[in-house]
Amino acid sequence: MRLSFAGLQARFRSGAAAVVAAGLLTAGLAAPALADDPQTDQLWINTPEDQTLPLGTDGVQPQSRTLRVGLSHDNENFSVTEGRLVVDASGLVGVAEVTWPESCASDGTRAVCDIPVVPTSDGRQVSLKVRAADGAAVGARGRITYEATATGGPDGTLTAPQDSFDNTLTVSAGPDLALSPVADIKDGVPGERRTIPFKVTNNGNRSANGFTVRLYTSYGLTDLTEYDACTSTTAGGDAVPSSTTVCAFDEVLAPGDSFELPEPLTVRLAPHALNERLDIDVEPGKGAEDIDSMDNYAAVQIGAKNTADFSVAGDAVTGAAGKTVTAKLTFKNNGPAWFANLGSGAPVANVRLITPEGTTVTNVPSGCTPRTLTGGYYPGTAGAPRYDCALPYWVLENAQRTFALTLRVDTVVPGASGAVSIHPEFGEFGTAPLDFDPDTSNNTAVLTVN
Repeated sequence: MRLSFAGLQARFRSGAAAVVAAGLLTAGLAAPALADDPQTDQLWINTPEDQTLPLGTDGVQPQSRTLRVGLSHDNENFSVTEGRLVVDASGLVGVAEVTWPESCASDGTRAVCDIPVVPTSDGRQVSLKVRAADGAAVGARGRITYEATATGGPDGTLTAPQDSFDNTLTVSAGPDLALSPVADIKDGVPGERRTIPFKVTNNGNRSANGFTVRLYTSYGLTDLTEYDACTSTTAGGDAVPSSTTVCAFDEVLAPGDSFELPEPLTVRLAPHALNERLDIDVEPGKGAEDIDSMDNYAAVQIGAKNTADFSVAGDAVTGAAGKTVTAKLTFKNNGPAWFANLGSGAPVANVRLITPEGTTVTNVPSGCTPRTLTGGYYPGTAGAPRYDCALPYWVLENAQRTFALTLRVDTVVPGASGAVSIHPEFGEFGTAPLDFDPDTSNNTAVLTVN
């Protein structure tokens, strides 16, 4: 899964994503069943995505793939133990061979794997090694199925939904370019240059006749190492500021060969750097299809020791009873850092207004959502006691945004005021702190009426 580098066009706009999947093969779980009901629980099997298996080359045994499988359940109010995961690989005969871990008792094509404690998180307790079977043909396909039970839950026994969990394995031929793992950087300092390890290996069974490397750098990363084989462009317009570098290398990577750049890949953290990101993507050249694209991509998170001072200003308006006035709420980033939710694409923050006494909000700009005082759903647009106005998912180090709301003065209440504040998008009712903001004294203001 490629996480959203939210402004890099649709290529990486996959939404929340939350988290980077740069090699581990994971699949979506079935929807939890009433996990919030204290009297219910459900057992789930967490399976990987379908796999391609390369054939061997020149008498060398085919490379293995790892399938990580496991169990989880919904309800933290119950303790679930003695998980039994049944793996049926009989559908792989002639297609693939399985190497069973010690936690699984196997009769050859079927195994029962013990999982003593079943968590509520995405458990992946069992690692199965699979490879193409001797004599398997390109295009051959087989299926693994899974069943599971465990002790616990409201009735004492939990059973995973039947006939709901499986994997399909396909024997393939072609190059398989894989990036070596790249660790995130958490202790960057604005102004310094950091080295990003880069190595690509062909794990497939056919040569890659050249390949392309794409590098996407966020706004706080500058001075990427220049190579003769590369060209760079900078995003403009309304897109999140970023740079794209495309490198076309002619090297032929035979099966098992690796490639490293002519000189180390380095990048400088700009004075406005904070939570940065470098995306790396490789693909074989000459139109060849990579037989396992899940390991072609990495999103390196680069954190800088920096701050962004968010502030909000209210307004002062005057109007007689029955009159309509315009009030402005102003957000400003006083820097020195910019800020962006490059992974989720969520707003960087919300500017909140508690409606002043004696007034009714009659019109709000796009992005301002009516709420109840506690943050619940409020029907319609006008007359809400609270409004949350969402900022974009990125703001520059000197960004300023004004929200103009229309209020009707219903009753003149001398000195009436409404609270104006700024909050992150997530957290209980949006009350979580802005961890990067060192000065919270300017995170609140007032809107006064008369």
